[in-house]
Amino acid sequence: MLPPDFPSAPAARNRTTNPPVAPLTWPVAWHQPAFRVRLLLVLALLLALASQLPGFFAWVQARPGYHLPDPLLDWLPAHDVSEATFAVIYLGIALGVTTLLPRPGRLLRALWAYLLLHLLRCATLWLLPLEPPPGLVLLQDPLVDMFLYAAPTPITKDLFFSGHTATLLLLALAVPVGWRRWLLLAGTVAVGILVLIQHAHYTYDVLAAPLFVWLAWRGSRWVVRG
Repeated sequence: MLPPDFPSAPAARNRTTNPPVAPLTWPVAWHQPAFRVRLLLVLALLLALASQLPGFFAWVQARPGYHLPDPLLDWLPAHDVSEATFAVIYLGIALGVTTLLPRPGRLLRALWAYLLLHLLRCATLWLLPLEPPPGLVLLQDPLVDMFLYAAPTPITKDLFFSGHTATLLLLALAVPVGWRRWLLLAGTVAVGILVLIQHAHYTYDVLAAPLFVWLAWRGSRWVVRG
């Protein structure tokens, strides 16, 4: 069943008649066998996936792909905005993680959604080989380049869909309603615009990200409730 800090739709409608349920705390959550199993399993799966990503991205980079017509990028001059992009991304991640850590129910669902999001992205990258957009200015992300992209050349073909945009949007869904969610939504829009200015993604990559975030978020609810 869902953790107490994920009220169902009927429960949300009956807030006026039912007393509020206290948020799930770590001591309570950890004493639930189902919670421990789901948490340890998703952490193990994320580590296993991370170990396979360098080879996968090297394969993605090596194979030929297709160029897509993109009128917006044809009109938009390319500029290097790497510093602004990753400032927004890492500040957003810091805000999301610090918000979720004291909330084990939300954190568990966010981790499963993040795993599903990465699996969906691997599937779309496998199914849709693309060449980078014309005028690409290479994004400089030392953390990701060091730990995930083990290739002799920079990875520029991990395009559909935009993982940068999707990550912040997923965090926006995971945190409670309030100023943090609005701030993360604003960060999502900013990152989507910045990666287009960088010509690091096609417009389609950015516009498709919300759909896959929604699929991952819905799927995570099924896993947590199952």
